[in-house]
Amino acid sequence: MLTNLDKNKHLMWRAGFGPAASQLNQLTAITPTELYKALQKGSSKRPTYIDVADNYLKGLYMGAEEIGRQGKKNELDAEERKRIRNKNRDSIKSLNLTWLYQMIGSEQQLREKMAFFWHGHFASRNVNIFFQQQLLDVVRENALGSFRDLLHGVSKSAAMLNFLNAQQNKKDHPNENFAREVMELFTLGRGNYTENDIKEAARAFTGWSATPRGEFAFRRFQHDTGSKTVLGKTGNFEGEDVLDILLEQKATARFITQKVYRAFVNDVVDNSKIDWLSERFYKSEYNIGKLMEDIFTSDWFYDPKNIGAKIKSPIELIAGMQRTLPMQLENEEALLLVQRLLGQLLFYPPNVAGWPGGKSWIDSSTLMVRMRLPKMINDQDDFNIRPKTDDDMMGGLTEGGEPNVDKQKGGYGKAARPINAKIEWTPFVKSFEGVPRENLLVGLAGTLLQVPLKVPMTVIKGTADSTSRESFIRSVTLQLMSVPEYQLC
Repeated sequence: MLTNLDKNKHLMWRAGFGPAASQLNQLTAITPTELYKALQKGSSKRPTYIDVADNYLKGLYMGAEEIGRQGKKNELDAEERKRIRNKNRDSIKSLNLTWLYQMIGSEQQLREKMAFFWHGHFASRNVNIFFQQQLLDVVRENALGSFRDLLHGVSKSAAMLNFLNAQQNKKDHPNENFAREVMELFTLGRGNYTENDIKEAARAFTGWSATPRGEFAFRRFQHDTGSKTVLGKTGNFEGEDVLDILLEQKATARFITQKVYRAFVNDVVDNSKIDWLSERFYKSEYNIGKLMEDIFTSDWFYDPKNIGAKIKSPIELIAGMQRTLPMQLENEEALLLVQRLLGQLLFYPPNVAGWPGGKSWIDSSTLMVRMRLPKMINDQDDFNIRPKTDDDMMGGLTEGGEPNVDKQKGGYGKAARPINAKIEWTPFVKSFEGVPRENLLVGLAGTLLQVPLKVPMTVIKGTADSTSRESFIRSVTLQLMSVPEYQLC
């Protein structure tokens, strides 16, 4: 029989980034229904726009727009272009860490978790801080709202338009990249459209572009005004019409529902559940919040086969660890290296399909880093591992396209400094103050792990620091976070 603690841990890891240290005592008393209502309430406000763009870049882009309005050319020398690239990459690094800290500390756990999901679904890689900030805002604002609004917003974002070559899609010379990915990856999924549908949709999207600051721009003189036929419908369609036609297809609701199910319930899809969920999702006019409520308030969500059935993504692992053990990092940039080592660097998906997830998160290299991470944080251990230069992971960014990270400040070389984390143990230790000393090990394992520990408890206990109650809790906690079972949620 699953307890409230079991169910609520499961809910917090799937509908958020794991329980915070300050919440641990509440998880035994509150019901999962009450907890989910609290998560909904906490995520009800519109998120604050994250703006970390360098002031130099802001001034530069404002000046470029003014020059453009005057019909003049804005010519920069090679040194200035290089400076702009570096400023953009540094700003994206700041955007990465700022959003990561929102995942860790914000009460809007449900919203940030859904935004993180959509960040992978609408994967875009673009070294332009204004484009990335705008796309992130679209994703965070609509994360629990209407998928229709989300799709339209993302499709008109400068980040996506540039990433998928929309600016090259012009009348008489259509580029099909944007139309293809919108159908294959964002809505219908393979097998639910034809090559001719892509060609015709591409004609409808001609003229879609964006200004240097990221505002959507429709270049009417570049648009194909002829009649198009998409998925059996014919008309003088523009891009918005095509998006609405895609949303009219029940295949879109099913494709999105399946992807959500794999991400939040189980990698193995239950078709009967998908039938029920996708039908309700379609009839709700693509209300994402209602879809998630259908999932998180269903009895089957708490089926034992769904608990601990997923491998934590690198971001879930990093954020969840810091929610359990609040900490201040002297070397925050080390978190960028950890993301790269584990194979998931925010804002740098491998391609437009996003991160594959599942078992792909684990190999001999990444598992070693995952299991060493708690000790590296606590022991101030130097990184002595170089990240992969796998071009699939970095998507062609290995030649200077990744964020500028100083090798002496947590960068990519062996000379990187330690993380230097100051863990605030008090709230975590305090949550176990009523647990008898002899029950501490079982209590800690029951709190930190979603699946039974395969290593005998005597092994953990035998290497624990028993000089004091607090030392025991600290040492056992770090050991449990270093076992393979902690990688599951």
